[in-house]
Amino acid sequence: MLYLLLAILSSAMVSIVMRLSSHRVSGNISMLAMNYLMCVAVAACYTGFGNLFPASSDLPHTVGMGAIHGLLYLISFILLQWNVQKNGVVLSATFMKLGLLVPIAGSVLLLGEIPSLTELIGFCIAIAAILLINLTPNASVSQFRPGLILLLLGGGCADGMAKVFETLGNPALSPQFLFYTFVAAFILCLALMLQQNQRPGLPEIFFGFLIGIPNYFSAKFLLKALDTVSAVVAYPTYSVSTIFVVTIAGVFLFRERLEKQQWFALGSILVSLILLNI
Repeated sequence: MLYLLLAILSSAMVSIVMRLSSHRVSGNISMLAMNYLMCVAVAACYTGFGNLFPASSDLPHTVGMGAIHGLLYLISFILLQWNVQKNGVVLSATFMKLGLLVPIAGSVLLLGEIPSLTELIGFCIAIAAILLINLTPNASVSQFRPGLILLLLGGGCADGMAKVFETLGNPALSPQFLFYTFVAAFILCLALMLQQNQRPGLPEIFFGFLIGIPNYFSAKFLLKALDTVSAVVAYPTYSVSTIFVVTIAGVFLFRERLEKQQWFALGSILVSLILLNI
């Protein structure tokens, strides 16, 4: 559980730094590219520059899964941006978080990771909490669009690649897997940045690098957590705990005010975490 806790804290830090950057950064894609560049640098340091391309028969599969993972990262970001413009930030954020349904469904249907009754109840409460904390009374379900389903699937597939590698990959090559993931994401994001004629300024470089450090560690620790914690417990715990930490940070650091239903959602998250981890 230690690795899962570290993954949660790292993921929450990503959201908090992004919140700090919101009024200081004009080029979101260039900041994202700088974030991936920092992830590549940190991954290379942890892997070892002389061990980035080890002599292993599993190397081609590791490169392939890393490239797919990096592509899914960028696709989910593009889908999020597109949905924010079309459907608003509230519904987009909600469906992005509901992407946890994808890896959980895959683990249950393909890997036979059947949750216990208490875990199932905790999971259902976690989903309800996600809806409560994001869908304010002003958000209408009539706004749902196919693009939101694509966002759910894209974000879920990106998160689920950690479980795919944990199941099909060589655990000894997990540092290389993360390195190839962020290399692919950086190259694709760089191409998109150039296509949109964006150039990173000092704010984009600074906040991109600052986001990249916890972003790498959230992926690293989640991958390690999946070695010992089942996906039906790890993913909802990771998702709702991150929401809890970020929401509390918003209240104390950014003086954000919560509605009654959002406070109720925070309480529901605590209940779900207890049930998921009994």
